[in-house]
Amino acid sequence: MAREKKEECPSIPGWLVSFGDLMSLLLTFFILLYAMSTVDITKALKFLSYFQGEPKYKPLQINVVPPIVPFTTDVVKKIKKRIKKLLPTHAFQLSVTTKYAMIRLFNDVFFEPNNYTLLPKAKEALDAMVEVLKELQKKDKNFKIKVQGHAFLTDDPIPADIKDSWDLSIKRAEQVAFYLMQKGVEPSRFFITGYGDTKPLYTWNNPLLKRRNNRVEILIEVDKPQ
Repeated sequence: MAREKKEECPSIPGWLVSFGDLMSLLLTFFILLYAMSTVDITKALKFLSYFQGEPKYKPLQINVVPPIVPFTTDVVKKIKKRIKKLLPTHAFQLSVTTKYAMIRLFNDVFFEPNNYTLLPKAKEALDAMVEVLKELQKKDKNFKIKVQGHAFLTDDPIPADIKDSWDLSIKRAEQVAFYLMQKGVEPSRFFITGYGDTKPLYTWNNPLLKRRNNRVEILIEVDKPQ
């Protein structure tokens, strides 16, 4: 019985072999490019020094710059250390940037609803800040204090001399600023602003949160320490 002939594999076209060789060469070329792109700078400088006539290779000196801590951070730490002993944590907030330190004082401790007379606890807290501010004005001739009032009228009785929330916010900011002036902070440092009810912190329909929109913010803007 005659054996069946096996089918021979079809021959590969000549161009395909050349194409495969080309792809291999290109792959090798790109691998070399990648390897050369990651140069050890120390070895490269040492290699170049032989062509520049330098007797010895001198390693690069890198100066590590420490992170810059805003001067305002120190101000906030000092104020926080003093007022946290006097006020509950919900009565104030502190924040800091490279330009200013902000002390946010909520009115449930500082003022009666719809009123602008400082409460005893408010005066104690401001007394604690005074020493920090007086120390600061000796170091920084250009530092400024911006006192910003934010007022939202409630259903409580409104005094006859209060026209609207704008008027109340300005009067509250003035009371805080005037008290600090009486304690020795220079009047030329102050800028007083009232925003009325235009900048709420909370817009949710929650009576407790809405009451916290009533606040006075003290922004202490400082230059770099002398």
